[in-house]
Amino acid sequence: MQNSKRPRSLVSRLTETVMVGVVRSVFALSRALGPERSGAVGAALARWIGPWLGAHRTALNNIRAVYPEKTEAEVKALALAAWDNLGRTGGEYPHLGRLFDYDPDSEAVGRTEVDGIEHFLSLRDDGQPGIIFSAHLANWELPAICAARFGLDATAVFRAPNDPAIARVLHEIRSETMGGLEAARQGAAFAMQGALEKGGHLGMLIDQHFTRGVVVNFMGRPALVNPILGKFARRFDCPVHGVRVIRLPNHRFRLQLTPPLNLPRDPDGQINVEGAMQVMTSVVETWVRENPEQWLWMHRRWRVPPKVQGTVQAKVSSH
Repeated sequence: MQNSKRPRSLVSRLTETVMVGVVRSVFALSRALGPERSGAVGAALARWIGPWLGAHRTALNNIRAVYPEKTEAEVKALALAAWDNLGRTGGEYPHLGRLFDYDPDSEAVGRTEVDGIEHFLSLRDDGQPGIIFSAHLANWELPAICAARFGLDATAVFRAPNDPAIARVLHEIRSETMGGLEAARQGAAFAMQGALEKGGHLGMLIDQHFTRGVVVNFMGRPALVNPILGKFARRFDCPVHGVRVIRLPNHRFRLQLTPPLNLPRDPDGQINVEGAMQVMTSVVETWVRENPEQWLWMHRRWRVPPKVQGTVQAKVSSH
């Protein structure tokens, strides 16, 4: 049995090596096209392929549930626009370093503008740890690049793609443009805590389902969210900001960083974890409702078990 495993292991390694080469070739072609044309190609492919995938049914069902007033044509148009944004984001990936060109001292109009740069600088210079949450909106990779460019000591927590070839190439690109990186894995919480203990900052996307999470009201429905940022906010009592990216016309972007949030506290004065996650999630909801076509509707966000739904229905209704 041991000998039978070796060929499979070798084939697996060879397959990964070949796939890495293929992915790098695709990214090289994308670089040759430039960010605008590469993004347009990615958008066209996603609009064509997306509706044939099972994730498209998830997107349609999610949109219908959140926007029951929309006609079926409007639901389909919104889902297609979301595919467009996702494909465009993928096409832009090899150009992340070029996409972020914000210079506060320049009068020239670049690809990126930043609202709230003073909050970035305050986080950088205040001498204490900080937390920054975000969501899968527009090109959601840009805030980590902004932090690195302006010298903010930040660790971006990311979920690696399931495909090892894609994961390896994406990590290479992220390493070139971003600061600290920490993959969401077993034991990652210790590394995240260590970053905060050293006075650093954590950046994390919070708009995906987390099976062992706390229940929050998101878009009028119960959802499970990872409570780790709320736990760290409670432990370190540090500033918590939200950051989002908005896709603008003419291949441009706007980054917006919120002021520090006023999070709810328990009677003993400590930050309430569940309440903190609800506040953060409510900020994300506002962002999604403002630009729904730029969000990741294909994700199965609302997966709360029926027995849990019954206990939180009153809470959701109260919001």
